[in-house]
Order: sequence, then structure tokens, then C-alpha cells
Amino acid sequence: MRILVVEDEVDLAHTLHTGLTAEGYSVDLAHDGRQGLWMARTGEYTLVVLDLMLPGLNGYKVCAQLRREGNATPILVLTAKDGDWDQAEALDTGADDYLAKPFSYMVLVARLRALVRRAAAVAPPVLAVGDLSLDVAGRICRRAGARVELTPREFAVLEVLARRAGQAVSKTDLLYHAWPDEAWDPNLVEARVSALRKKVDAAFDRQSLQTVRGTGYRLVDDRERD
Repeated sequence: MRILVVEDEVDLAHTLHTGLTAEGYSVDLAHDGRQGLWMARTGEYTLVVLDLMLPGLNGYKVCAQLRREGNATPILVLTAKDGDWDQAEALDTGADDYLAKPFSYMVLVARLRALVRRAAAVAPPVLAVGDLSLDVAGRICRRAGARVELTPREFAVLEVLARRAGQAVSKTDLLYHAWPDEAWDPNLVEARVSALRKKVDAAFDRQSLQTVRGTGYRLVDDRERD
């Protein structure tokens, strides 16, 4: 199982890496919020251990953005902010558990095991639009049963469109979900949509990614044209 630790205290992050690796986990580290969000979006992690007071993008925003995108990876907040309001905000934002620093390493490992058990009992969501499917938890895209390799940004854009299949989605909305706190340049969306068309449409002789003039894009089931 793979864990992402998002912690800006470098010594603590490396201590967690050493300890959790000894427990049999594969551990990746991120030291700021933007990097942590980017890595968590890959969907390759069983769990995320997330600090709240992070440079770049704080833990509350990282957690909220992942949940808005439908990322269901269990999140354990590990932070020095241990007030009742802090805990309530973290849980309301989408965290699954909360552990205040300083903490017992034995308790941390036990809570991580509990989160793994809970996650195993929940089936990961799969979005389907015609013969195009997105495994949100696994971050896997398939068309007509064939796997399509997407970058994290491409997957984020396609996921928003799939969740609102048949509806026109503005470039602003796509920017907000795929580029949090950097939503300013529509060319970012246009470039990703162009790449997506090559991968999920042209490669399969499909036309499911449509341009809505003056608005943005929509994703449809185009099999009726066959």
C-alpha cells in the first residue's frame, strides 16, 4: 500500500517515511500544499497524511479541492492545530480522521490501519459516458475497454466533464477544478482539451468532446452516430 505524507517539517516527514516504510508501506513525501495536491490527484495512494499549516496551499484547501474533484482517498490530518474549531473544520472539509501533534506513533499507525479497513469496504466510484469510463479512485481512464493514459491535469478536466455529462461546462469552471488558485488562463484548458481529443476521441474515431461556442465544452455519448 502506498501513502502520501504532505508535511513541511522536513525532519518529521523523513521520520514518518522511515517508520511507515518499516511498517510495510510505500511512502512518498511532499513538503508544500501545491505539490501535495498534485501528487494526491494521481490516485495512486491508499492514504494521505496531511498537515494543515503548509506553504503554498494550506491543508484545508488541499483537502477541500480533492473532495470537490471526487477524490475519495482517505485523509488523516496530522497537525499542531489541536483546537476544537480546527478539528471540526478539518473534518467538515473532508478529512477522515484527525491527530494532533505531538502524537503517539503507535496510535498513528493504528488509525491508518483503521482507515484502510474502512476504505476497503467502499466501492470506488466509476463515471461512465457511453463507452468512456473513469475510475476516480484509481485515476484510470478506459474507452471501449482499452486503457487510455492521461496526465493528472487531463484526468481532472475529463472528470469534471464526465460528472456533468451532456452539460456545457465553462472554461472558468474547468480552470477552477483543474488548476486551483491558478485559474486565470483559458489557454490551459484549451491545450488539455486538444490533447484529450487526440487520446479519447481521435484514437477511437469518436467525437464525444464537443465545443460549446461562447461557453466551453461538453462530454456526450456519441455512439448513436455509429
